[in-house]
Amino acid sequence: MTSCGNEPLFKDGKGCGSCYQIRCVAHAACSGVPETVIITDMNYYPVARYHFDLSGTAFGAMAKDGRNDELRHAGIIDMQFKRVPCQYPGLSVTFHVEQGSNPNYLAILVEYENGDGDVAQGPFSLRVTNESGRSLVAGQVIPADWQPDTVYSSLVQFD
Repeated sequence: MTSCGNEPLFKDGKGCGSCYQIRCVAHAACSGVPETVIITDMNYYPVARYHFDLSGTAFGAMAKDGRNDELRHAGIIDMQFKRVPCQYPGLSVTFHVEQGSNPNYLAILVEYENGDGDVAQGPFSLRVTNESGRSLVAGQVIPADWQPDTVYSSLVQFD
């Protein structure tokens, strides 16, 4: 139940993971029953002030019984929506190491956070463990307004 969102929904990446309750009401195949979708990507096509580019599953879920294909092929339709807390019953927060990560580059996607759903962009604390098994924590070493290609020094060091 995923959707791309335009800029007011995706918020330059800060809206990724946000949950919205949506329902279609203006098409004959619409059930009128609300469904919850998660914003996962940006949609750049300027359709409307707020635009959800729904997955086929999410689009079909809003349809009356037996009419999901009809609704999926309807194209652009009017919808009602509101922001809602995310709910992932039975799941814990997970950390997905993204493809392309290697010993010199690490990209992590945080998934399945109940509540707001979207993760604030810092500050970040890092725990470093050396080969001998000793660790240290650099608390809030990367600030909320971090920038790529920038060095952030900590106040910690191994003895």
